[in-house]
Parts: sequence; structure tokens; C-alpha cells
Amino acid sequence: MFRSLLPRLGTSSPWSRSLLTLALLLVLAVPAFAAPRNVVLLIADDLGLQLGCYGDPVAKTPHLDALAASGTRFTHAFASVSSCSPSRATLLTGLPTHQCGQYGLAHAEHNVHSFGRVKGLPALLAPAGYRCGVIAKLHVQPKQVYPFDVEVANTGRNPVAIANEVKKFLAETGDRPFFLLVGFTDPHRAAKGFANDVKYPAGVPASRPDPKAVPVPYHLPDQPEVRAELAEYYQSVTRLDDGVGRVLKELAEAKKLDETLVIFLSDNGIPFPGAKTTLYDSGIHLPLLVRKPGQKPGQTCEALVSFTDITPTILDWCGVNPEFGKNAAPLGRSLLPVLEEPRPAGWDEVYASHQFHEITMYYPMRMVRTRDFKLILNLAHPLEYPFASDLWNSDTWQGVLRRKDTRMGRRDLKSFLHRPRLELYDLRNDPDELQNLADDPKHAKTVEELSGKLAAWRKATFDPWLVKDRHE
Repeated sequence: MFRSLLPRLGTSSPWSRSLLTLALLLVLAVPAFAAPRNVVLLIADDLGLQLGCYGDPVAKTPHLDALAASGTRFTHAFASVSSCSPSRATLLTGLPTHQCGQYGLAHAEHNVHSFGRVKGLPALLAPAGYRCGVIAKLHVQPKQVYPFDVEVANTGRNPVAIANEVKKFLAETGDRPFFLLVGFTDPHRAAKGFANDVKYPAGVPASRPDPKAVPVPYHLPDQPEVRAELAEYYQSVTRLDDGVGRVLKELAEAKKLDETLVIFLSDNGIPFPGAKTTLYDSGIHLPLLVRKPGQKPGQTCEALVSFTDITPTILDWCGVNPEFGKNAAPLGRSLLPVLEEPRPAGWDEVYASHQFHEITMYYPMRMVRTRDFKLILNLAHPLEYPFASDLWNSDTWQGVLRRKDTRMGRRDLKSFLHRPRLELYDLRNDPDELQNLADDPKHAKTVEELSGKLAAWRKATFDPWLVKDRHE
């Protein structure tokens, strides 16, 4: 374009040469001055909807509430599995757990790995020049699938230590684009309790609500030990919130906040019986807050979104269009186009998958959820439903055993432990999923329709458990 101007302007005069030089410099400067598209993914550990911005009456979460007010709060966001390592793998690959291979936990004797053919976000972003880091909890493997450049291991509970590591990462990254995962450990259970007895640095909040004031979820008995554990859980949530605030402050002080997509969510539901490891809403209906630079603040979106949409969202923001290997392309969609739409069309169903928590806890399930109904397929329904060890050892569950309760809150304990092949719930009239309608002739058409959707999704995601269907 500029060469075509030379015959008309000439190159002999200082004015024409200066004009041409200025035009070239302006064009060449555009990439140099374009802000990098960074990403910070904040993952809470075992957090449900116990946040002020989600209407919880006792949660003290000012920083997360402020994040929601500055971006978009999703009201119908769902994890695709309610277990730590599998959920984190789905977040970082966009693939359900049965497709990415992270069937269970990635530590100790469990030691489950994602498939080597899969590419996690660090592998997908690295060719585009991204520096990828994880601070605190990662909890997925192997390294070849999740090749973070920087891995900083700490407890994930000390907000000051986490913020210091974020500051260091940002300083060392300089002007390179980055993807940073901050994996908080709160509000996961500790060996006993929620690590509230640890001495934290000055300024870290230690607010614990009165046990008499905490709301008891429908799936838990209203007993003193349950209220006591819930109060400790809420204290851990407050410490998590403080950590989020400190991370965002470091981004702002580094002048990176206005060029960074911030996503906050949890890996699975609360660490209490009836929630974590289940595909009931108590296990997978979770917070999701997204702040995109330049977006209209204070948005609420009612789209049914899956956490398998997180990887496509990040790739979209970063402008990266990778090639995926065989059987490893996500089916999810970017959330960026719906951040300012209250109820976008075409976002009305989500799917979920579960195999293990700990390796001894085999209980494969598949699920499809719409706005009106949920269908759960229990692929090994003759088995008794297993408990995660931290839930089994909790004062809450031990109290149920000690009293020989026949109910766990509003749920019948026998039906919780011994489930049929199919569970169908009318979510409009039974949001707590207590009345199974799968065998009700009035709902036969709904069962047929949702079973067809679930079968098609399982085929599209190369579900290995389809072999079981053929054999049986």
C-alpha cells in the first residue's frame, strides 16, 4: 500500500519521506502496543454456592461479591463431575472425565492419569507464546498433558503466601502473555476440621459464624455436630475469599487486571455427605464468576453452562485455535458471547460423568440435565454407593452411623446408598431431587427423550463404558 504512494508523493522531499516513515511506524506499532490477553483461573476446592453473591445469608465473601459485581455471575453453572482431580482435568482439557481419562484422584495409591494423547491448556497455549503457571493445588497428571512452565507447591490455604507467589510470577513473566492457575485448598477438609486451627499471618480473617445461625442443607441432618462442621466450613470460605482478593490486588498493582480474563469457580460441591462425589445438584451446581476486560459489569447469566466450556472460553479469549488429536476435541463452547446476555437461547442442557473418587470407589454414572428434568444413569447400580474417605470420617457421617439414622436430612438413607439403574427428577417441582420418577408411566416419554440425548452424548465423547452396554 505504501509503495503505491511513492510515485505520487515522491521520495526526494524530507516531508514525503517523513510522512511515509510515520505511517509505517504507526502500522508496525499496533502489534507492539496491543495488550496481551492473559488468563487467571481461580479454583476453589469443595465450595458450593455458599457466597454472598449467590444469596447465602451468613457467608462473608466481599472480594468474590465484588468480582461478581464487576463481571458476570452465572446462575446455572455445573461441574461435569463432582470429584477433585477429575473435575480439574475437565476444566483444563474441555473433556468429560471418561474422555480425558482422569477417572479418579491423582495422588497417593489412587494415582490415576489423564490419557497421554490429550492436551491440557498449558500444552495448547504454549505454541502461542504463553507462559503457564500453577500456584498451589494442581492435582492432575501426567506432566506431558499439563506442561506448566512454573509449578509452585504450597498448602493453598495461606492467602499471603499465595499472593506473594502471584506477585513473583507476574514480575518474572514481564510482558509475555500468561495463563495462571491458582488452586486454593480451601474450603476442603483437612485431616480433621478445615485447617482453621493453623496460625495464619496477620490480616487473614478468622471469622466463624454462630453454628446456630448456619443454614443446614436439605441433604444433612440438623444436628449439633453438623452445624459445628458447617460453621468451620464457612470460616474456611472466608479465608478463600481473602485469598481471591489478594490475587486480584496483585493483578491490579502489576497493571495486568485490565488485560486479563478472570474466572472463578469450584471443582465440586461441599465436602459433606449427599453433595461431593454425587451428580445431584448439591454436588455439581456451583459458582462461576467471569470478568472480561471491557465488559458491562454486574451481569447475571442464566445459561446452563458446563465446566467443559472453560477450555473453549480461554482458547477463544487468547485467540488460539489448536489442532486436537484423535478423540480429544472438546464439545464445549466459549462463554464470551453470552457474558452480557441474561438468558441466551440454545443453552438449556448439560451433561456429567463420574467413575471413581478414590480408586476403591467405583461407581460409574452418566447424567443429562435440562431446566426441567435430570436423568442419571447408574452403570453399576447393584453396588452400594461409596463414600469418599474424608466424608466417611467426618463428624457429620459418624453421627448418622452412631444414631443409626434412617434419613440423611430430607433424603432417605437407604435410597441414597442403593440406587436403581435410572433416576429421573422433576426439577421444577422437586429441586432437591428426592422423588425418582423414572418408573412413572406418566414420564416414560421424558425418560425416552433424555436417554436418547445421553446415548448420543456418550457416543460423541467416546465413552468406554458403552462396551458395558453392549455386553449387557
